[in-house]
Amino acid sequence: MSKRVMVVDDSRLVRVQLEDVLKGTDYEVAAHCRSGEEAIERYAEVQPDLVTMDIIMQGMDGLDAAEIILKKNPDARIVMISSLAYEDTFERAKAIGAKGFVDKPFHQEQLLKVFQEALA
Repeated sequence: MSKRVMVVDDSRLVRVQLEDVLKGTDYEVAAHCRSGEEAIERYAEVQPDLVTMDIIMQGMDGLDAAEIILKKNPDARIVMISSLAYEDTFERAKAIGAKGFVDKPFHQEQLLKVFQEALA
């Protein structure tokens, strides 16, 4: 059975890229949210196995959204996906409980490795 992924990114292009990269794998995009607020609202409804979370979005950023989701759902598995790869960003993502970090642009091998580690 495939693992359900909720993609949180304000870019439609990233959603399409993720769907392409995940074709033929054990993962499927179950939902796409365009903001942190939407991700918080839809998490319980979607019940994803994994969440990919962009950091820079309109409104609430991905780090704040991830923190709120993890407070409500401590078992949530969130992987940050961003082009904002600064050390303090990595540290904050780890501190709030993110299970991994993937730089944009991403590649299938890299993504699947981080997904497997996040679900382990």
